Amino acid sequence: MSKPVTTLSGRKVIVRDLELGAKIGIYTHERLDAQLIRINISLDVGTGPIADRIEDVVSYESVVERVKAECARGHVNLAETLAERIADLCLEFAGVHEAWVRLEKLHAIAEAAGVGCEVTKRRNTAHAGGAVS
Repeated sequence: MSKPVTTLSGRKVIVRDLELGAKIGIYTHERLDAQLIRINISLDVGTGPIADRIEDVVSYESVVERVKAECARGHVNLAETLAERIADLCLEFAGVHEAWVRLEKLHAIAEAAGVGCEVTKRRNTAHAGGAVS
């Protein structure tokens, strides 16, 4: 019996439920202290071949390190602003075609487990280049 022919339709790199402190928000108390946020990321990295080497993929460890650095840069007024910055830095990695980011402030509203936003950005192929690995 022969094996069925398969085609890879896509590959994603994910970071799930990354919890970090960030100075984010428009209120005075949000400017003074970092608050806990949760970040989820899904990166569309296409269907190219890999040879079981880290050099062939987007390293989720590298993604997390860049996100941590972005969150540590300083105060941001809006969750949307930080989510878009994170999506932009993800698109800087070679091979990432689309970045989806969900950012939630975990203690902003007592009755909610989290509030925030989702952002999806796609690489502009007309100006692609300069990507990092």
